[in-house]
Amino acid sequence: MIIITGAAGFIGSCLIARLNEYGITRIVIVDDFTKPLKGHNLVDKKYSQKIERTEFVQWLKERGSEVDFVFHLGARTDTTEFDKAIFDELNLNYSKDVWRWCTHYKIPLVYASSAATYGLGEHGYRDDHQVIKDLVPLNPYGDSKNDFDKWVISQHLTPPFWAGLKFFNVYGPNEYHKGRMASVILHAYRQINKTGGMKLFRSHNPKFADGEQMRDFVYVKDVVNICYFLMTKKPESGIYNLGSGKARTFKDLVSATFIAMNRERNISFVDTPEDIRDKYQYFTEATMNKLIAAGYEEGFYSLEKGVEDYVKNYLLENKYY
Repeated sequence: MIIITGAAGFIGSCLIARLNEYGITRIVIVDDFTKPLKGHNLVDKKYSQKIERTEFVQWLKERGSEVDFVFHLGARTDTTEFDKAIFDELNLNYSKDVWRWCTHYKIPLVYASSAATYGLGEHGYRDDHQVIKDLVPLNPYGDSKNDFDKWVISQHLTPPFWAGLKFFNVYGPNEYHKGRMASVILHAYRQINKTGGMKLFRSHNPKFADGEQMRDFVYVKDVVNICYFLMTKKPESGIYNLGSGKARTFKDLVSATFIAMNRERNISFVDTPEDIRDKYQYFTEATMNKLIAAGYEEGFYSLEKGVEDYVKNYLLENKYY
């Protein structure tokens, strides 16, 4: 039996699809199922049981002996939310409860961390446990993920295998419900269809030209491939970066979207909203040596190939993965 929290969300629903492709259907899905916008992500997915997020910890306490693996992907991910109490409850304390019961029942665990923990990148982007205590995230969401990472590496009692995944900028199908937090590709696709052009945030950092802000964009199909690798191979436990390993500009990203849509490029710029301007990451790039050294050999979608697959096979077809 495999558990996936956040199962109706973006990465969680794509993980169900990938496991189904391998013939795995004994999956217990956990989420806040009162949110109808995410319901489409579960259409045609095969799973055995649904559990409300608020009931899951008690369920795990009672039935943990039946569980073979837990993917804890559920979290509050809004980087514009500044109520620390919400993140303490949903991201930190909830995750501690999941960890403790996985430890008690000796259940392997993969959980979602975030590249938001790296802040402005003052200490680089290395998934080195020694660096984690020095990181300075830019918002309460990043703080909550880093607080859990710090707590995890201080634990003497652990699941038999565990991995924390620092997700960089993940994009791909099944993110339709995410609103402002969806990838730039989805926003670009919708804006191009509506107006014929795309507005990107202007740079407010003299080191970067407009549109030249750089992020490590990683396709969700690579993310779920790595999740499957960790479940089946169980390499050394630890915190791992999960990006493509190559930073690209937002201009590159949007240009690839125009090409995939067979539309002429038309990019303009608007000021970055003031509520996120001083918390904006201008550069992120995952060092992926640790995961590759652990035995992951599948490689990664290039930005152009990932955007092409996403746009042509999902957005243009109005399909889910």
